[in-house]
Amino acid sequence: MAKHLYALGRWAAHRRGRVLVMWVLLLAVAAGLGTTLSGKVTTEFSVPGIESQQAQDLLKAKFPQAAGGTARVVFAAPEGETLSGEKERQAVAATLKEVAAVPGVVSVSDPAKTGAVSRDGTIGYADALFGKPADSVPQSAKDRLDDALAPARKAGLEVELGGTVSTPPAEVGGPAEVFGVVVAFVVLAIALSSLVAAGLPLVTALVGVGVGVTTVQFLSRFITMTNTATVLALMIGLAVGIDYALFIVSRHREQLADPGQDVPDSIARATATAGSAVTFAGVTVIVALAALSAAGIPFLTVMGLAAAGTVFLAVLVALTLVPALLGYLGERLRSKSARPGASSPQPRVPARGRTPGAWGLAWGRLMTRFPVPVLVVSVLGLLVLALPATGLRLGLPSNETQPTASTQHKSYELLTKGFGPGFNATLVVVVDGTRVPAAQRETVVEQVAGTVGKDPDIATVAPPTTTEDGAITVLGIVPKTGPDDKRTTDLVHRLRDHAVTPVADAGGTAYVAGATAAGIDVSAKLASALPLFVTIIVVLALLLLMLAFRSVLVPLKAVLGFLLSIAAGLGAVVWVFQKGHLNDLFQIPAAAPIASFVPVLLIGVLFGLAMDYEVFLVSRMREYFHHHGDARAAVEHGVQRSGRVVTAAALIMAAVFGGFIFNHDPTVKTIGFALTVGVLIDAFVVRLTIVPAVLSLLGRHAWTLPKWLDRAVPNVDIEGDSLPPRTPAGHTAPADPEPVRATKD
Repeated sequence: MAKHLYALGRWAAHRRGRVLVMWVLLLAVAAGLGTTLSGKVTTEFSVPGIESQQAQDLLKAKFPQAAGGTARVVFAAPEGETLSGEKERQAVAATLKEVAAVPGVVSVSDPAKTGAVSRDGTIGYADALFGKPADSVPQSAKDRLDDALAPARKAGLEVELGGTVSTPPAEVGGPAEVFGVVVAFVVLAIALSSLVAAGLPLVTALVGVGVGVTTVQFLSRFITMTNTATVLALMIGLAVGIDYALFIVSRHREQLADPGQDVPDSIARATATAGSAVTFAGVTVIVALAALSAAGIPFLTVMGLAAAGTVFLAVLVALTLVPALLGYLGERLRSKSARPGASSPQPRVPARGRTPGAWGLAWGRLMTRFPVPVLVVSVLGLLVLALPATGLRLGLPSNETQPTASTQHKSYELLTKGFGPGFNATLVVVVDGTRVPAAQRETVVEQVAGTVGKDPDIATVAPPTTTEDGAITVLGIVPKTGPDDKRTTDLVHRLRDHAVTPVADAGGTAYVAGATAAGIDVSAKLASALPLFVTIIVVLALLLLMLAFRSVLVPLKAVLGFLLSIAAGLGAVVWVFQKGHLNDLFQIPAAAPIASFVPVLLIGVLFGLAMDYEVFLVSRMREYFHHHGDARAAVEHGVQRSGRVVTAAALIMAAVFGGFIFNHDPTVKTIGFALTVGVLIDAFVVRLTIVPAVLSLLGRHAWTLPKWLDRAVPNVDIEGDSLPPRTPAGHTAPADPEPVRATKD
């Protein structure tokens, strides 16, 4: 592999103008397509095959009036007044008239007629039903809906919006995300000791992310994707794009510290050695993200593939655009004292403890000197962090988790105050009586309503709504508990087991659906797919790392460390978001179950990122052992040479991901926090602490394969053994790659 990447890096540096033009054109085309021909994204997480989705599909086909998006308008009377006052009644009536005139609205309920008013008369609600699904309602209609609330607000009433139509889309690019990029630049400047070198990874990462994200936006015209798919692609692409460029630039600058090193040859060698690590790390990330498709959930598959595509672009940028820009910078990335021909009549002696990689060498020696205590303390600490994960509960975000200042959160609180927590967990029983004799349908529905009404956890059962032919009936159910309460989950399972029996006995089919039931179904689907997903990425990681390091123990150690990182990361997520700690610090509106797909995303993304650090750190260790045969010194050398870069890479990723913690969208916020904590734990506790300690205990055994396996595993050469002799400074390496192929393989 190294000789091919050497040729690629040398070609990119020599043909830098062509490479730069190619990426600029690609960015322009992708940006043009993504901004002018982008499709719509959805805030709904649908999963084919689950019961709630089957019910939704049935309603869309046979009872579209009941499948349209809903905007719930919640009214609250001024303090000391009620909605029954003359002024308040007129304001509500005027508002409902305006709502009914909103384009797309087919019906509007009246609280005075439906009884949708709290017992004390202070809070009421009206449902505006659209003729289209919620994700098909245009933004213009949503804006018109908000304007329609003016009469009630002018009369002094508090009016808030809930329902499926009002769910806000995820947005990025706020001050927090920009601050994360600024922090990343500062870390790069410190790590590379150069503002010019620090700017290069940012520029190249933005090019890769720009191409990736705008391509995803264009593909949304043809593929249904959630609004978080673009956010995830941006988040992952930006982080790995910066890190991959950092790996190559830092290796190039390290080589340029030698005055005898030729710049073009150094670019090619950095692309060959650090680029090999980048390639293996990138492939691992791509495999992990693409493996999300194994869950069999379309929206998760699209999210994974969108992020994987952006990572693929980040690898291509690192292997082509980065060498090209390094070629443009030339000698400017070399320190003045190391430039060929520089005179130094009074050579500066490095201060004690300031030699390159001194702190990394000291840390590596500490880990190899006390490996057992280091392992015991580190593993026990991670297990303590992981303890809260034993109480993990999954769900889908409700309006309670929206920002406290948002109208969605306020409507949730008003409904809870006026009607109880279960009012935000409304369930729907859909009775398909197509195969039930017409004479029996009404009786069957009455039996279902009677059975449901007797359940102790149900507050009310709404009157049934039926199609004109009586074949499809919808029953609205209000539980006594909220959408995130375990009793509500138990209620859904109980209804499916017993309440629908009269329908089945009559030859029909009944479904328990609604947003709350959908969240329960999606969580169960993901939980069942998780073991297969973990197995796939673990097996693939073992194979890839075995190929890279020609070892059995190193891949096993890497996977076990990753599992510790995941457990500790999930524990931190549960402790903060589900248990409700540090809510004020992270601006979390309410403690709630974790979004059902976050653990799967965390496992897939963090696995790939953890392997980034593993490959870059351990490849330097193996490179040293391969050339010198000293196992303990190899560990210390690897930490000395790569510790600074891995630390910088982890801090950069944490800065990028951390900026998303303060995004208003609860899902984006959770993903950002999970990845930030996971990266910091994996980089500093697992890769820079546990890995050196374990490898020092394993000694030479860490770098061996059984003879039969050694013969079967191909040698991919990430150490650079197949590279040509170093080109001295002042000499020009041949541009044609043919001599590289002719060198010793």
